[in-house]
Amino acid sequence: MHTMSHTLTRATRSPLRHAARAAALTAALVVTGLAATAAAPALAHAQVVIPTAPQEAPVVLKGATIHTVTQGTITNGTIVLERGKITAIGGPEVAAPRGAKVVDVTGKHIYPGLIDAYSTVGISEIGAVDVSNDVNELGDFNPNVRPDVAINVESRHIGTTRNAGVLVAFATPGGGLISGLSSAISLEGWTWEEMSMKSAAALNVNWPDPNARPRRFGGGPPPGFGGRPQQAPKTYAEQVEEIRNFFGEARAYRDALKAGQSVRTDARFAAMIPALNGEIPVVVAADGEAQMNDAMTWARQEGIKLVIRGGRNAIKVAPRLKAENVPVILTATMSAPSRSDDAYDEAYATPAALFKAGVKFAIAGDGDALYSYRLPWDAGVAVAFGLPEEEALKAVTINAAEFMGVADKVGSLEVGKEATLVITTGTPLDMTTNIIQSYIQGREIDMNDMQKQFFKKYLEKINQAKKKIAS
Repeated sequence: MHTMSHTLTRATRSPLRHAARAAALTAALVVTGLAATAAAPALAHAQVVIPTAPQEAPVVLKGATIHTVTQGTITNGTIVLERGKITAIGGPEVAAPRGAKVVDVTGKHIYPGLIDAYSTVGISEIGAVDVSNDVNELGDFNPNVRPDVAINVESRHIGTTRNAGVLVAFATPGGGLISGLSSAISLEGWTWEEMSMKSAAALNVNWPDPNARPRRFGGGPPPGFGGRPQQAPKTYAEQVEEIRNFFGEARAYRDALKAGQSVRTDARFAAMIPALNGEIPVVVAADGEAQMNDAMTWARQEGIKLVIRGGRNAIKVAPRLKAENVPVILTATMSAPSRSDDAYDEAYATPAALFKAGVKFAIAGDGDALYSYRLPWDAGVAVAFGLPEEEALKAVTINAAEFMGVADKVGSLEVGKEATLVITTGTPLDMTTNIIQSYIQGREIDMNDMQKQFFKKYLEKINQAKKKIAS
């Protein structure tokens, strides 16, 4: 805000400069996408991604191979987008509504927008700058935290993520034992209200690690230094008991409200009621075999809808995961082995192993906003190590949507669902594929982003250097 105020003050003092800046901005906005001409390189570099208005006129995409995910593949297909929804899908016989914009996409492919089931896009910008990160809250129990209200709609990561085909993300808080709620967001809009699809999509629990060792950071004095007693770290059993007790208190709060008793309002307990009622899942972050087993036992006792997130060693508990119908959100498909005796391809091959074992799973990134654009390749590497491509596609579309409760809106291309899709030159799971155009809720998205702007900027630098050398 300080920088903006300073700029406005200077502009007020210099009307001519202000007019010149306004003229330059107007000219820059005329230039769109990568179609900027070489005659105006400075204007191209000044582009800013502008959110698209809600869809007004119908749009018909004709001629592409349509990958519906749930209802097969349609060659030479036609898909109709109206008022942000898919209203028709089929072959060339599908008629275009009156006044529709018809787009010929012959030779291209259409897929549903990819979904990142574990993300911090919009709530984390620069890792080394604390004030640009709004992921972790203080305290162990924050079930009422909702990330969507904190979304930074100007985040540079939004553009780079959606231009990789990822159009829906579940913004997820971290820290403590109960971190808060995941919020489903569409990666397009002027405000967080426009972007929010489902504010409270899942409750997040960080399951304690029974093998964790207490550590000190920063080189501080040892415990008890200077005669000052230091509280001993809580044991695994103590942390698990805290989780049990908090859920018990929240259940008592819910039951008291249901019985019409007069109780003091508690936002934390109120936020947990949908999870206690089974209306939203409880996503438990756990990687170890013991963690997952204990989490499943606890979830069965609590009567909640459980989803495991992380699942690095999920294959070791696959029979139980399948038997208890517990899905997994895998978050480390491109990571190195965690132990010296692990195979080099342990993480890469885990999705294929879970598929063969009959375990339901989705694939997500590691939660780092900087790398959310890599989600297609997180799934793609699983294909290279044995997972059928159609299953990998489901893992970043319909499976993620189903686990997190938004399958009625996104995750596949079906009549009645949101018109959120990508037009590509091939499978989005291959990094050689180009994402030609994205639509979010029927909006034709501005495909510009900071990486493309920097590419154009430094390409212009090279071109200028070539001219200088040639002269």
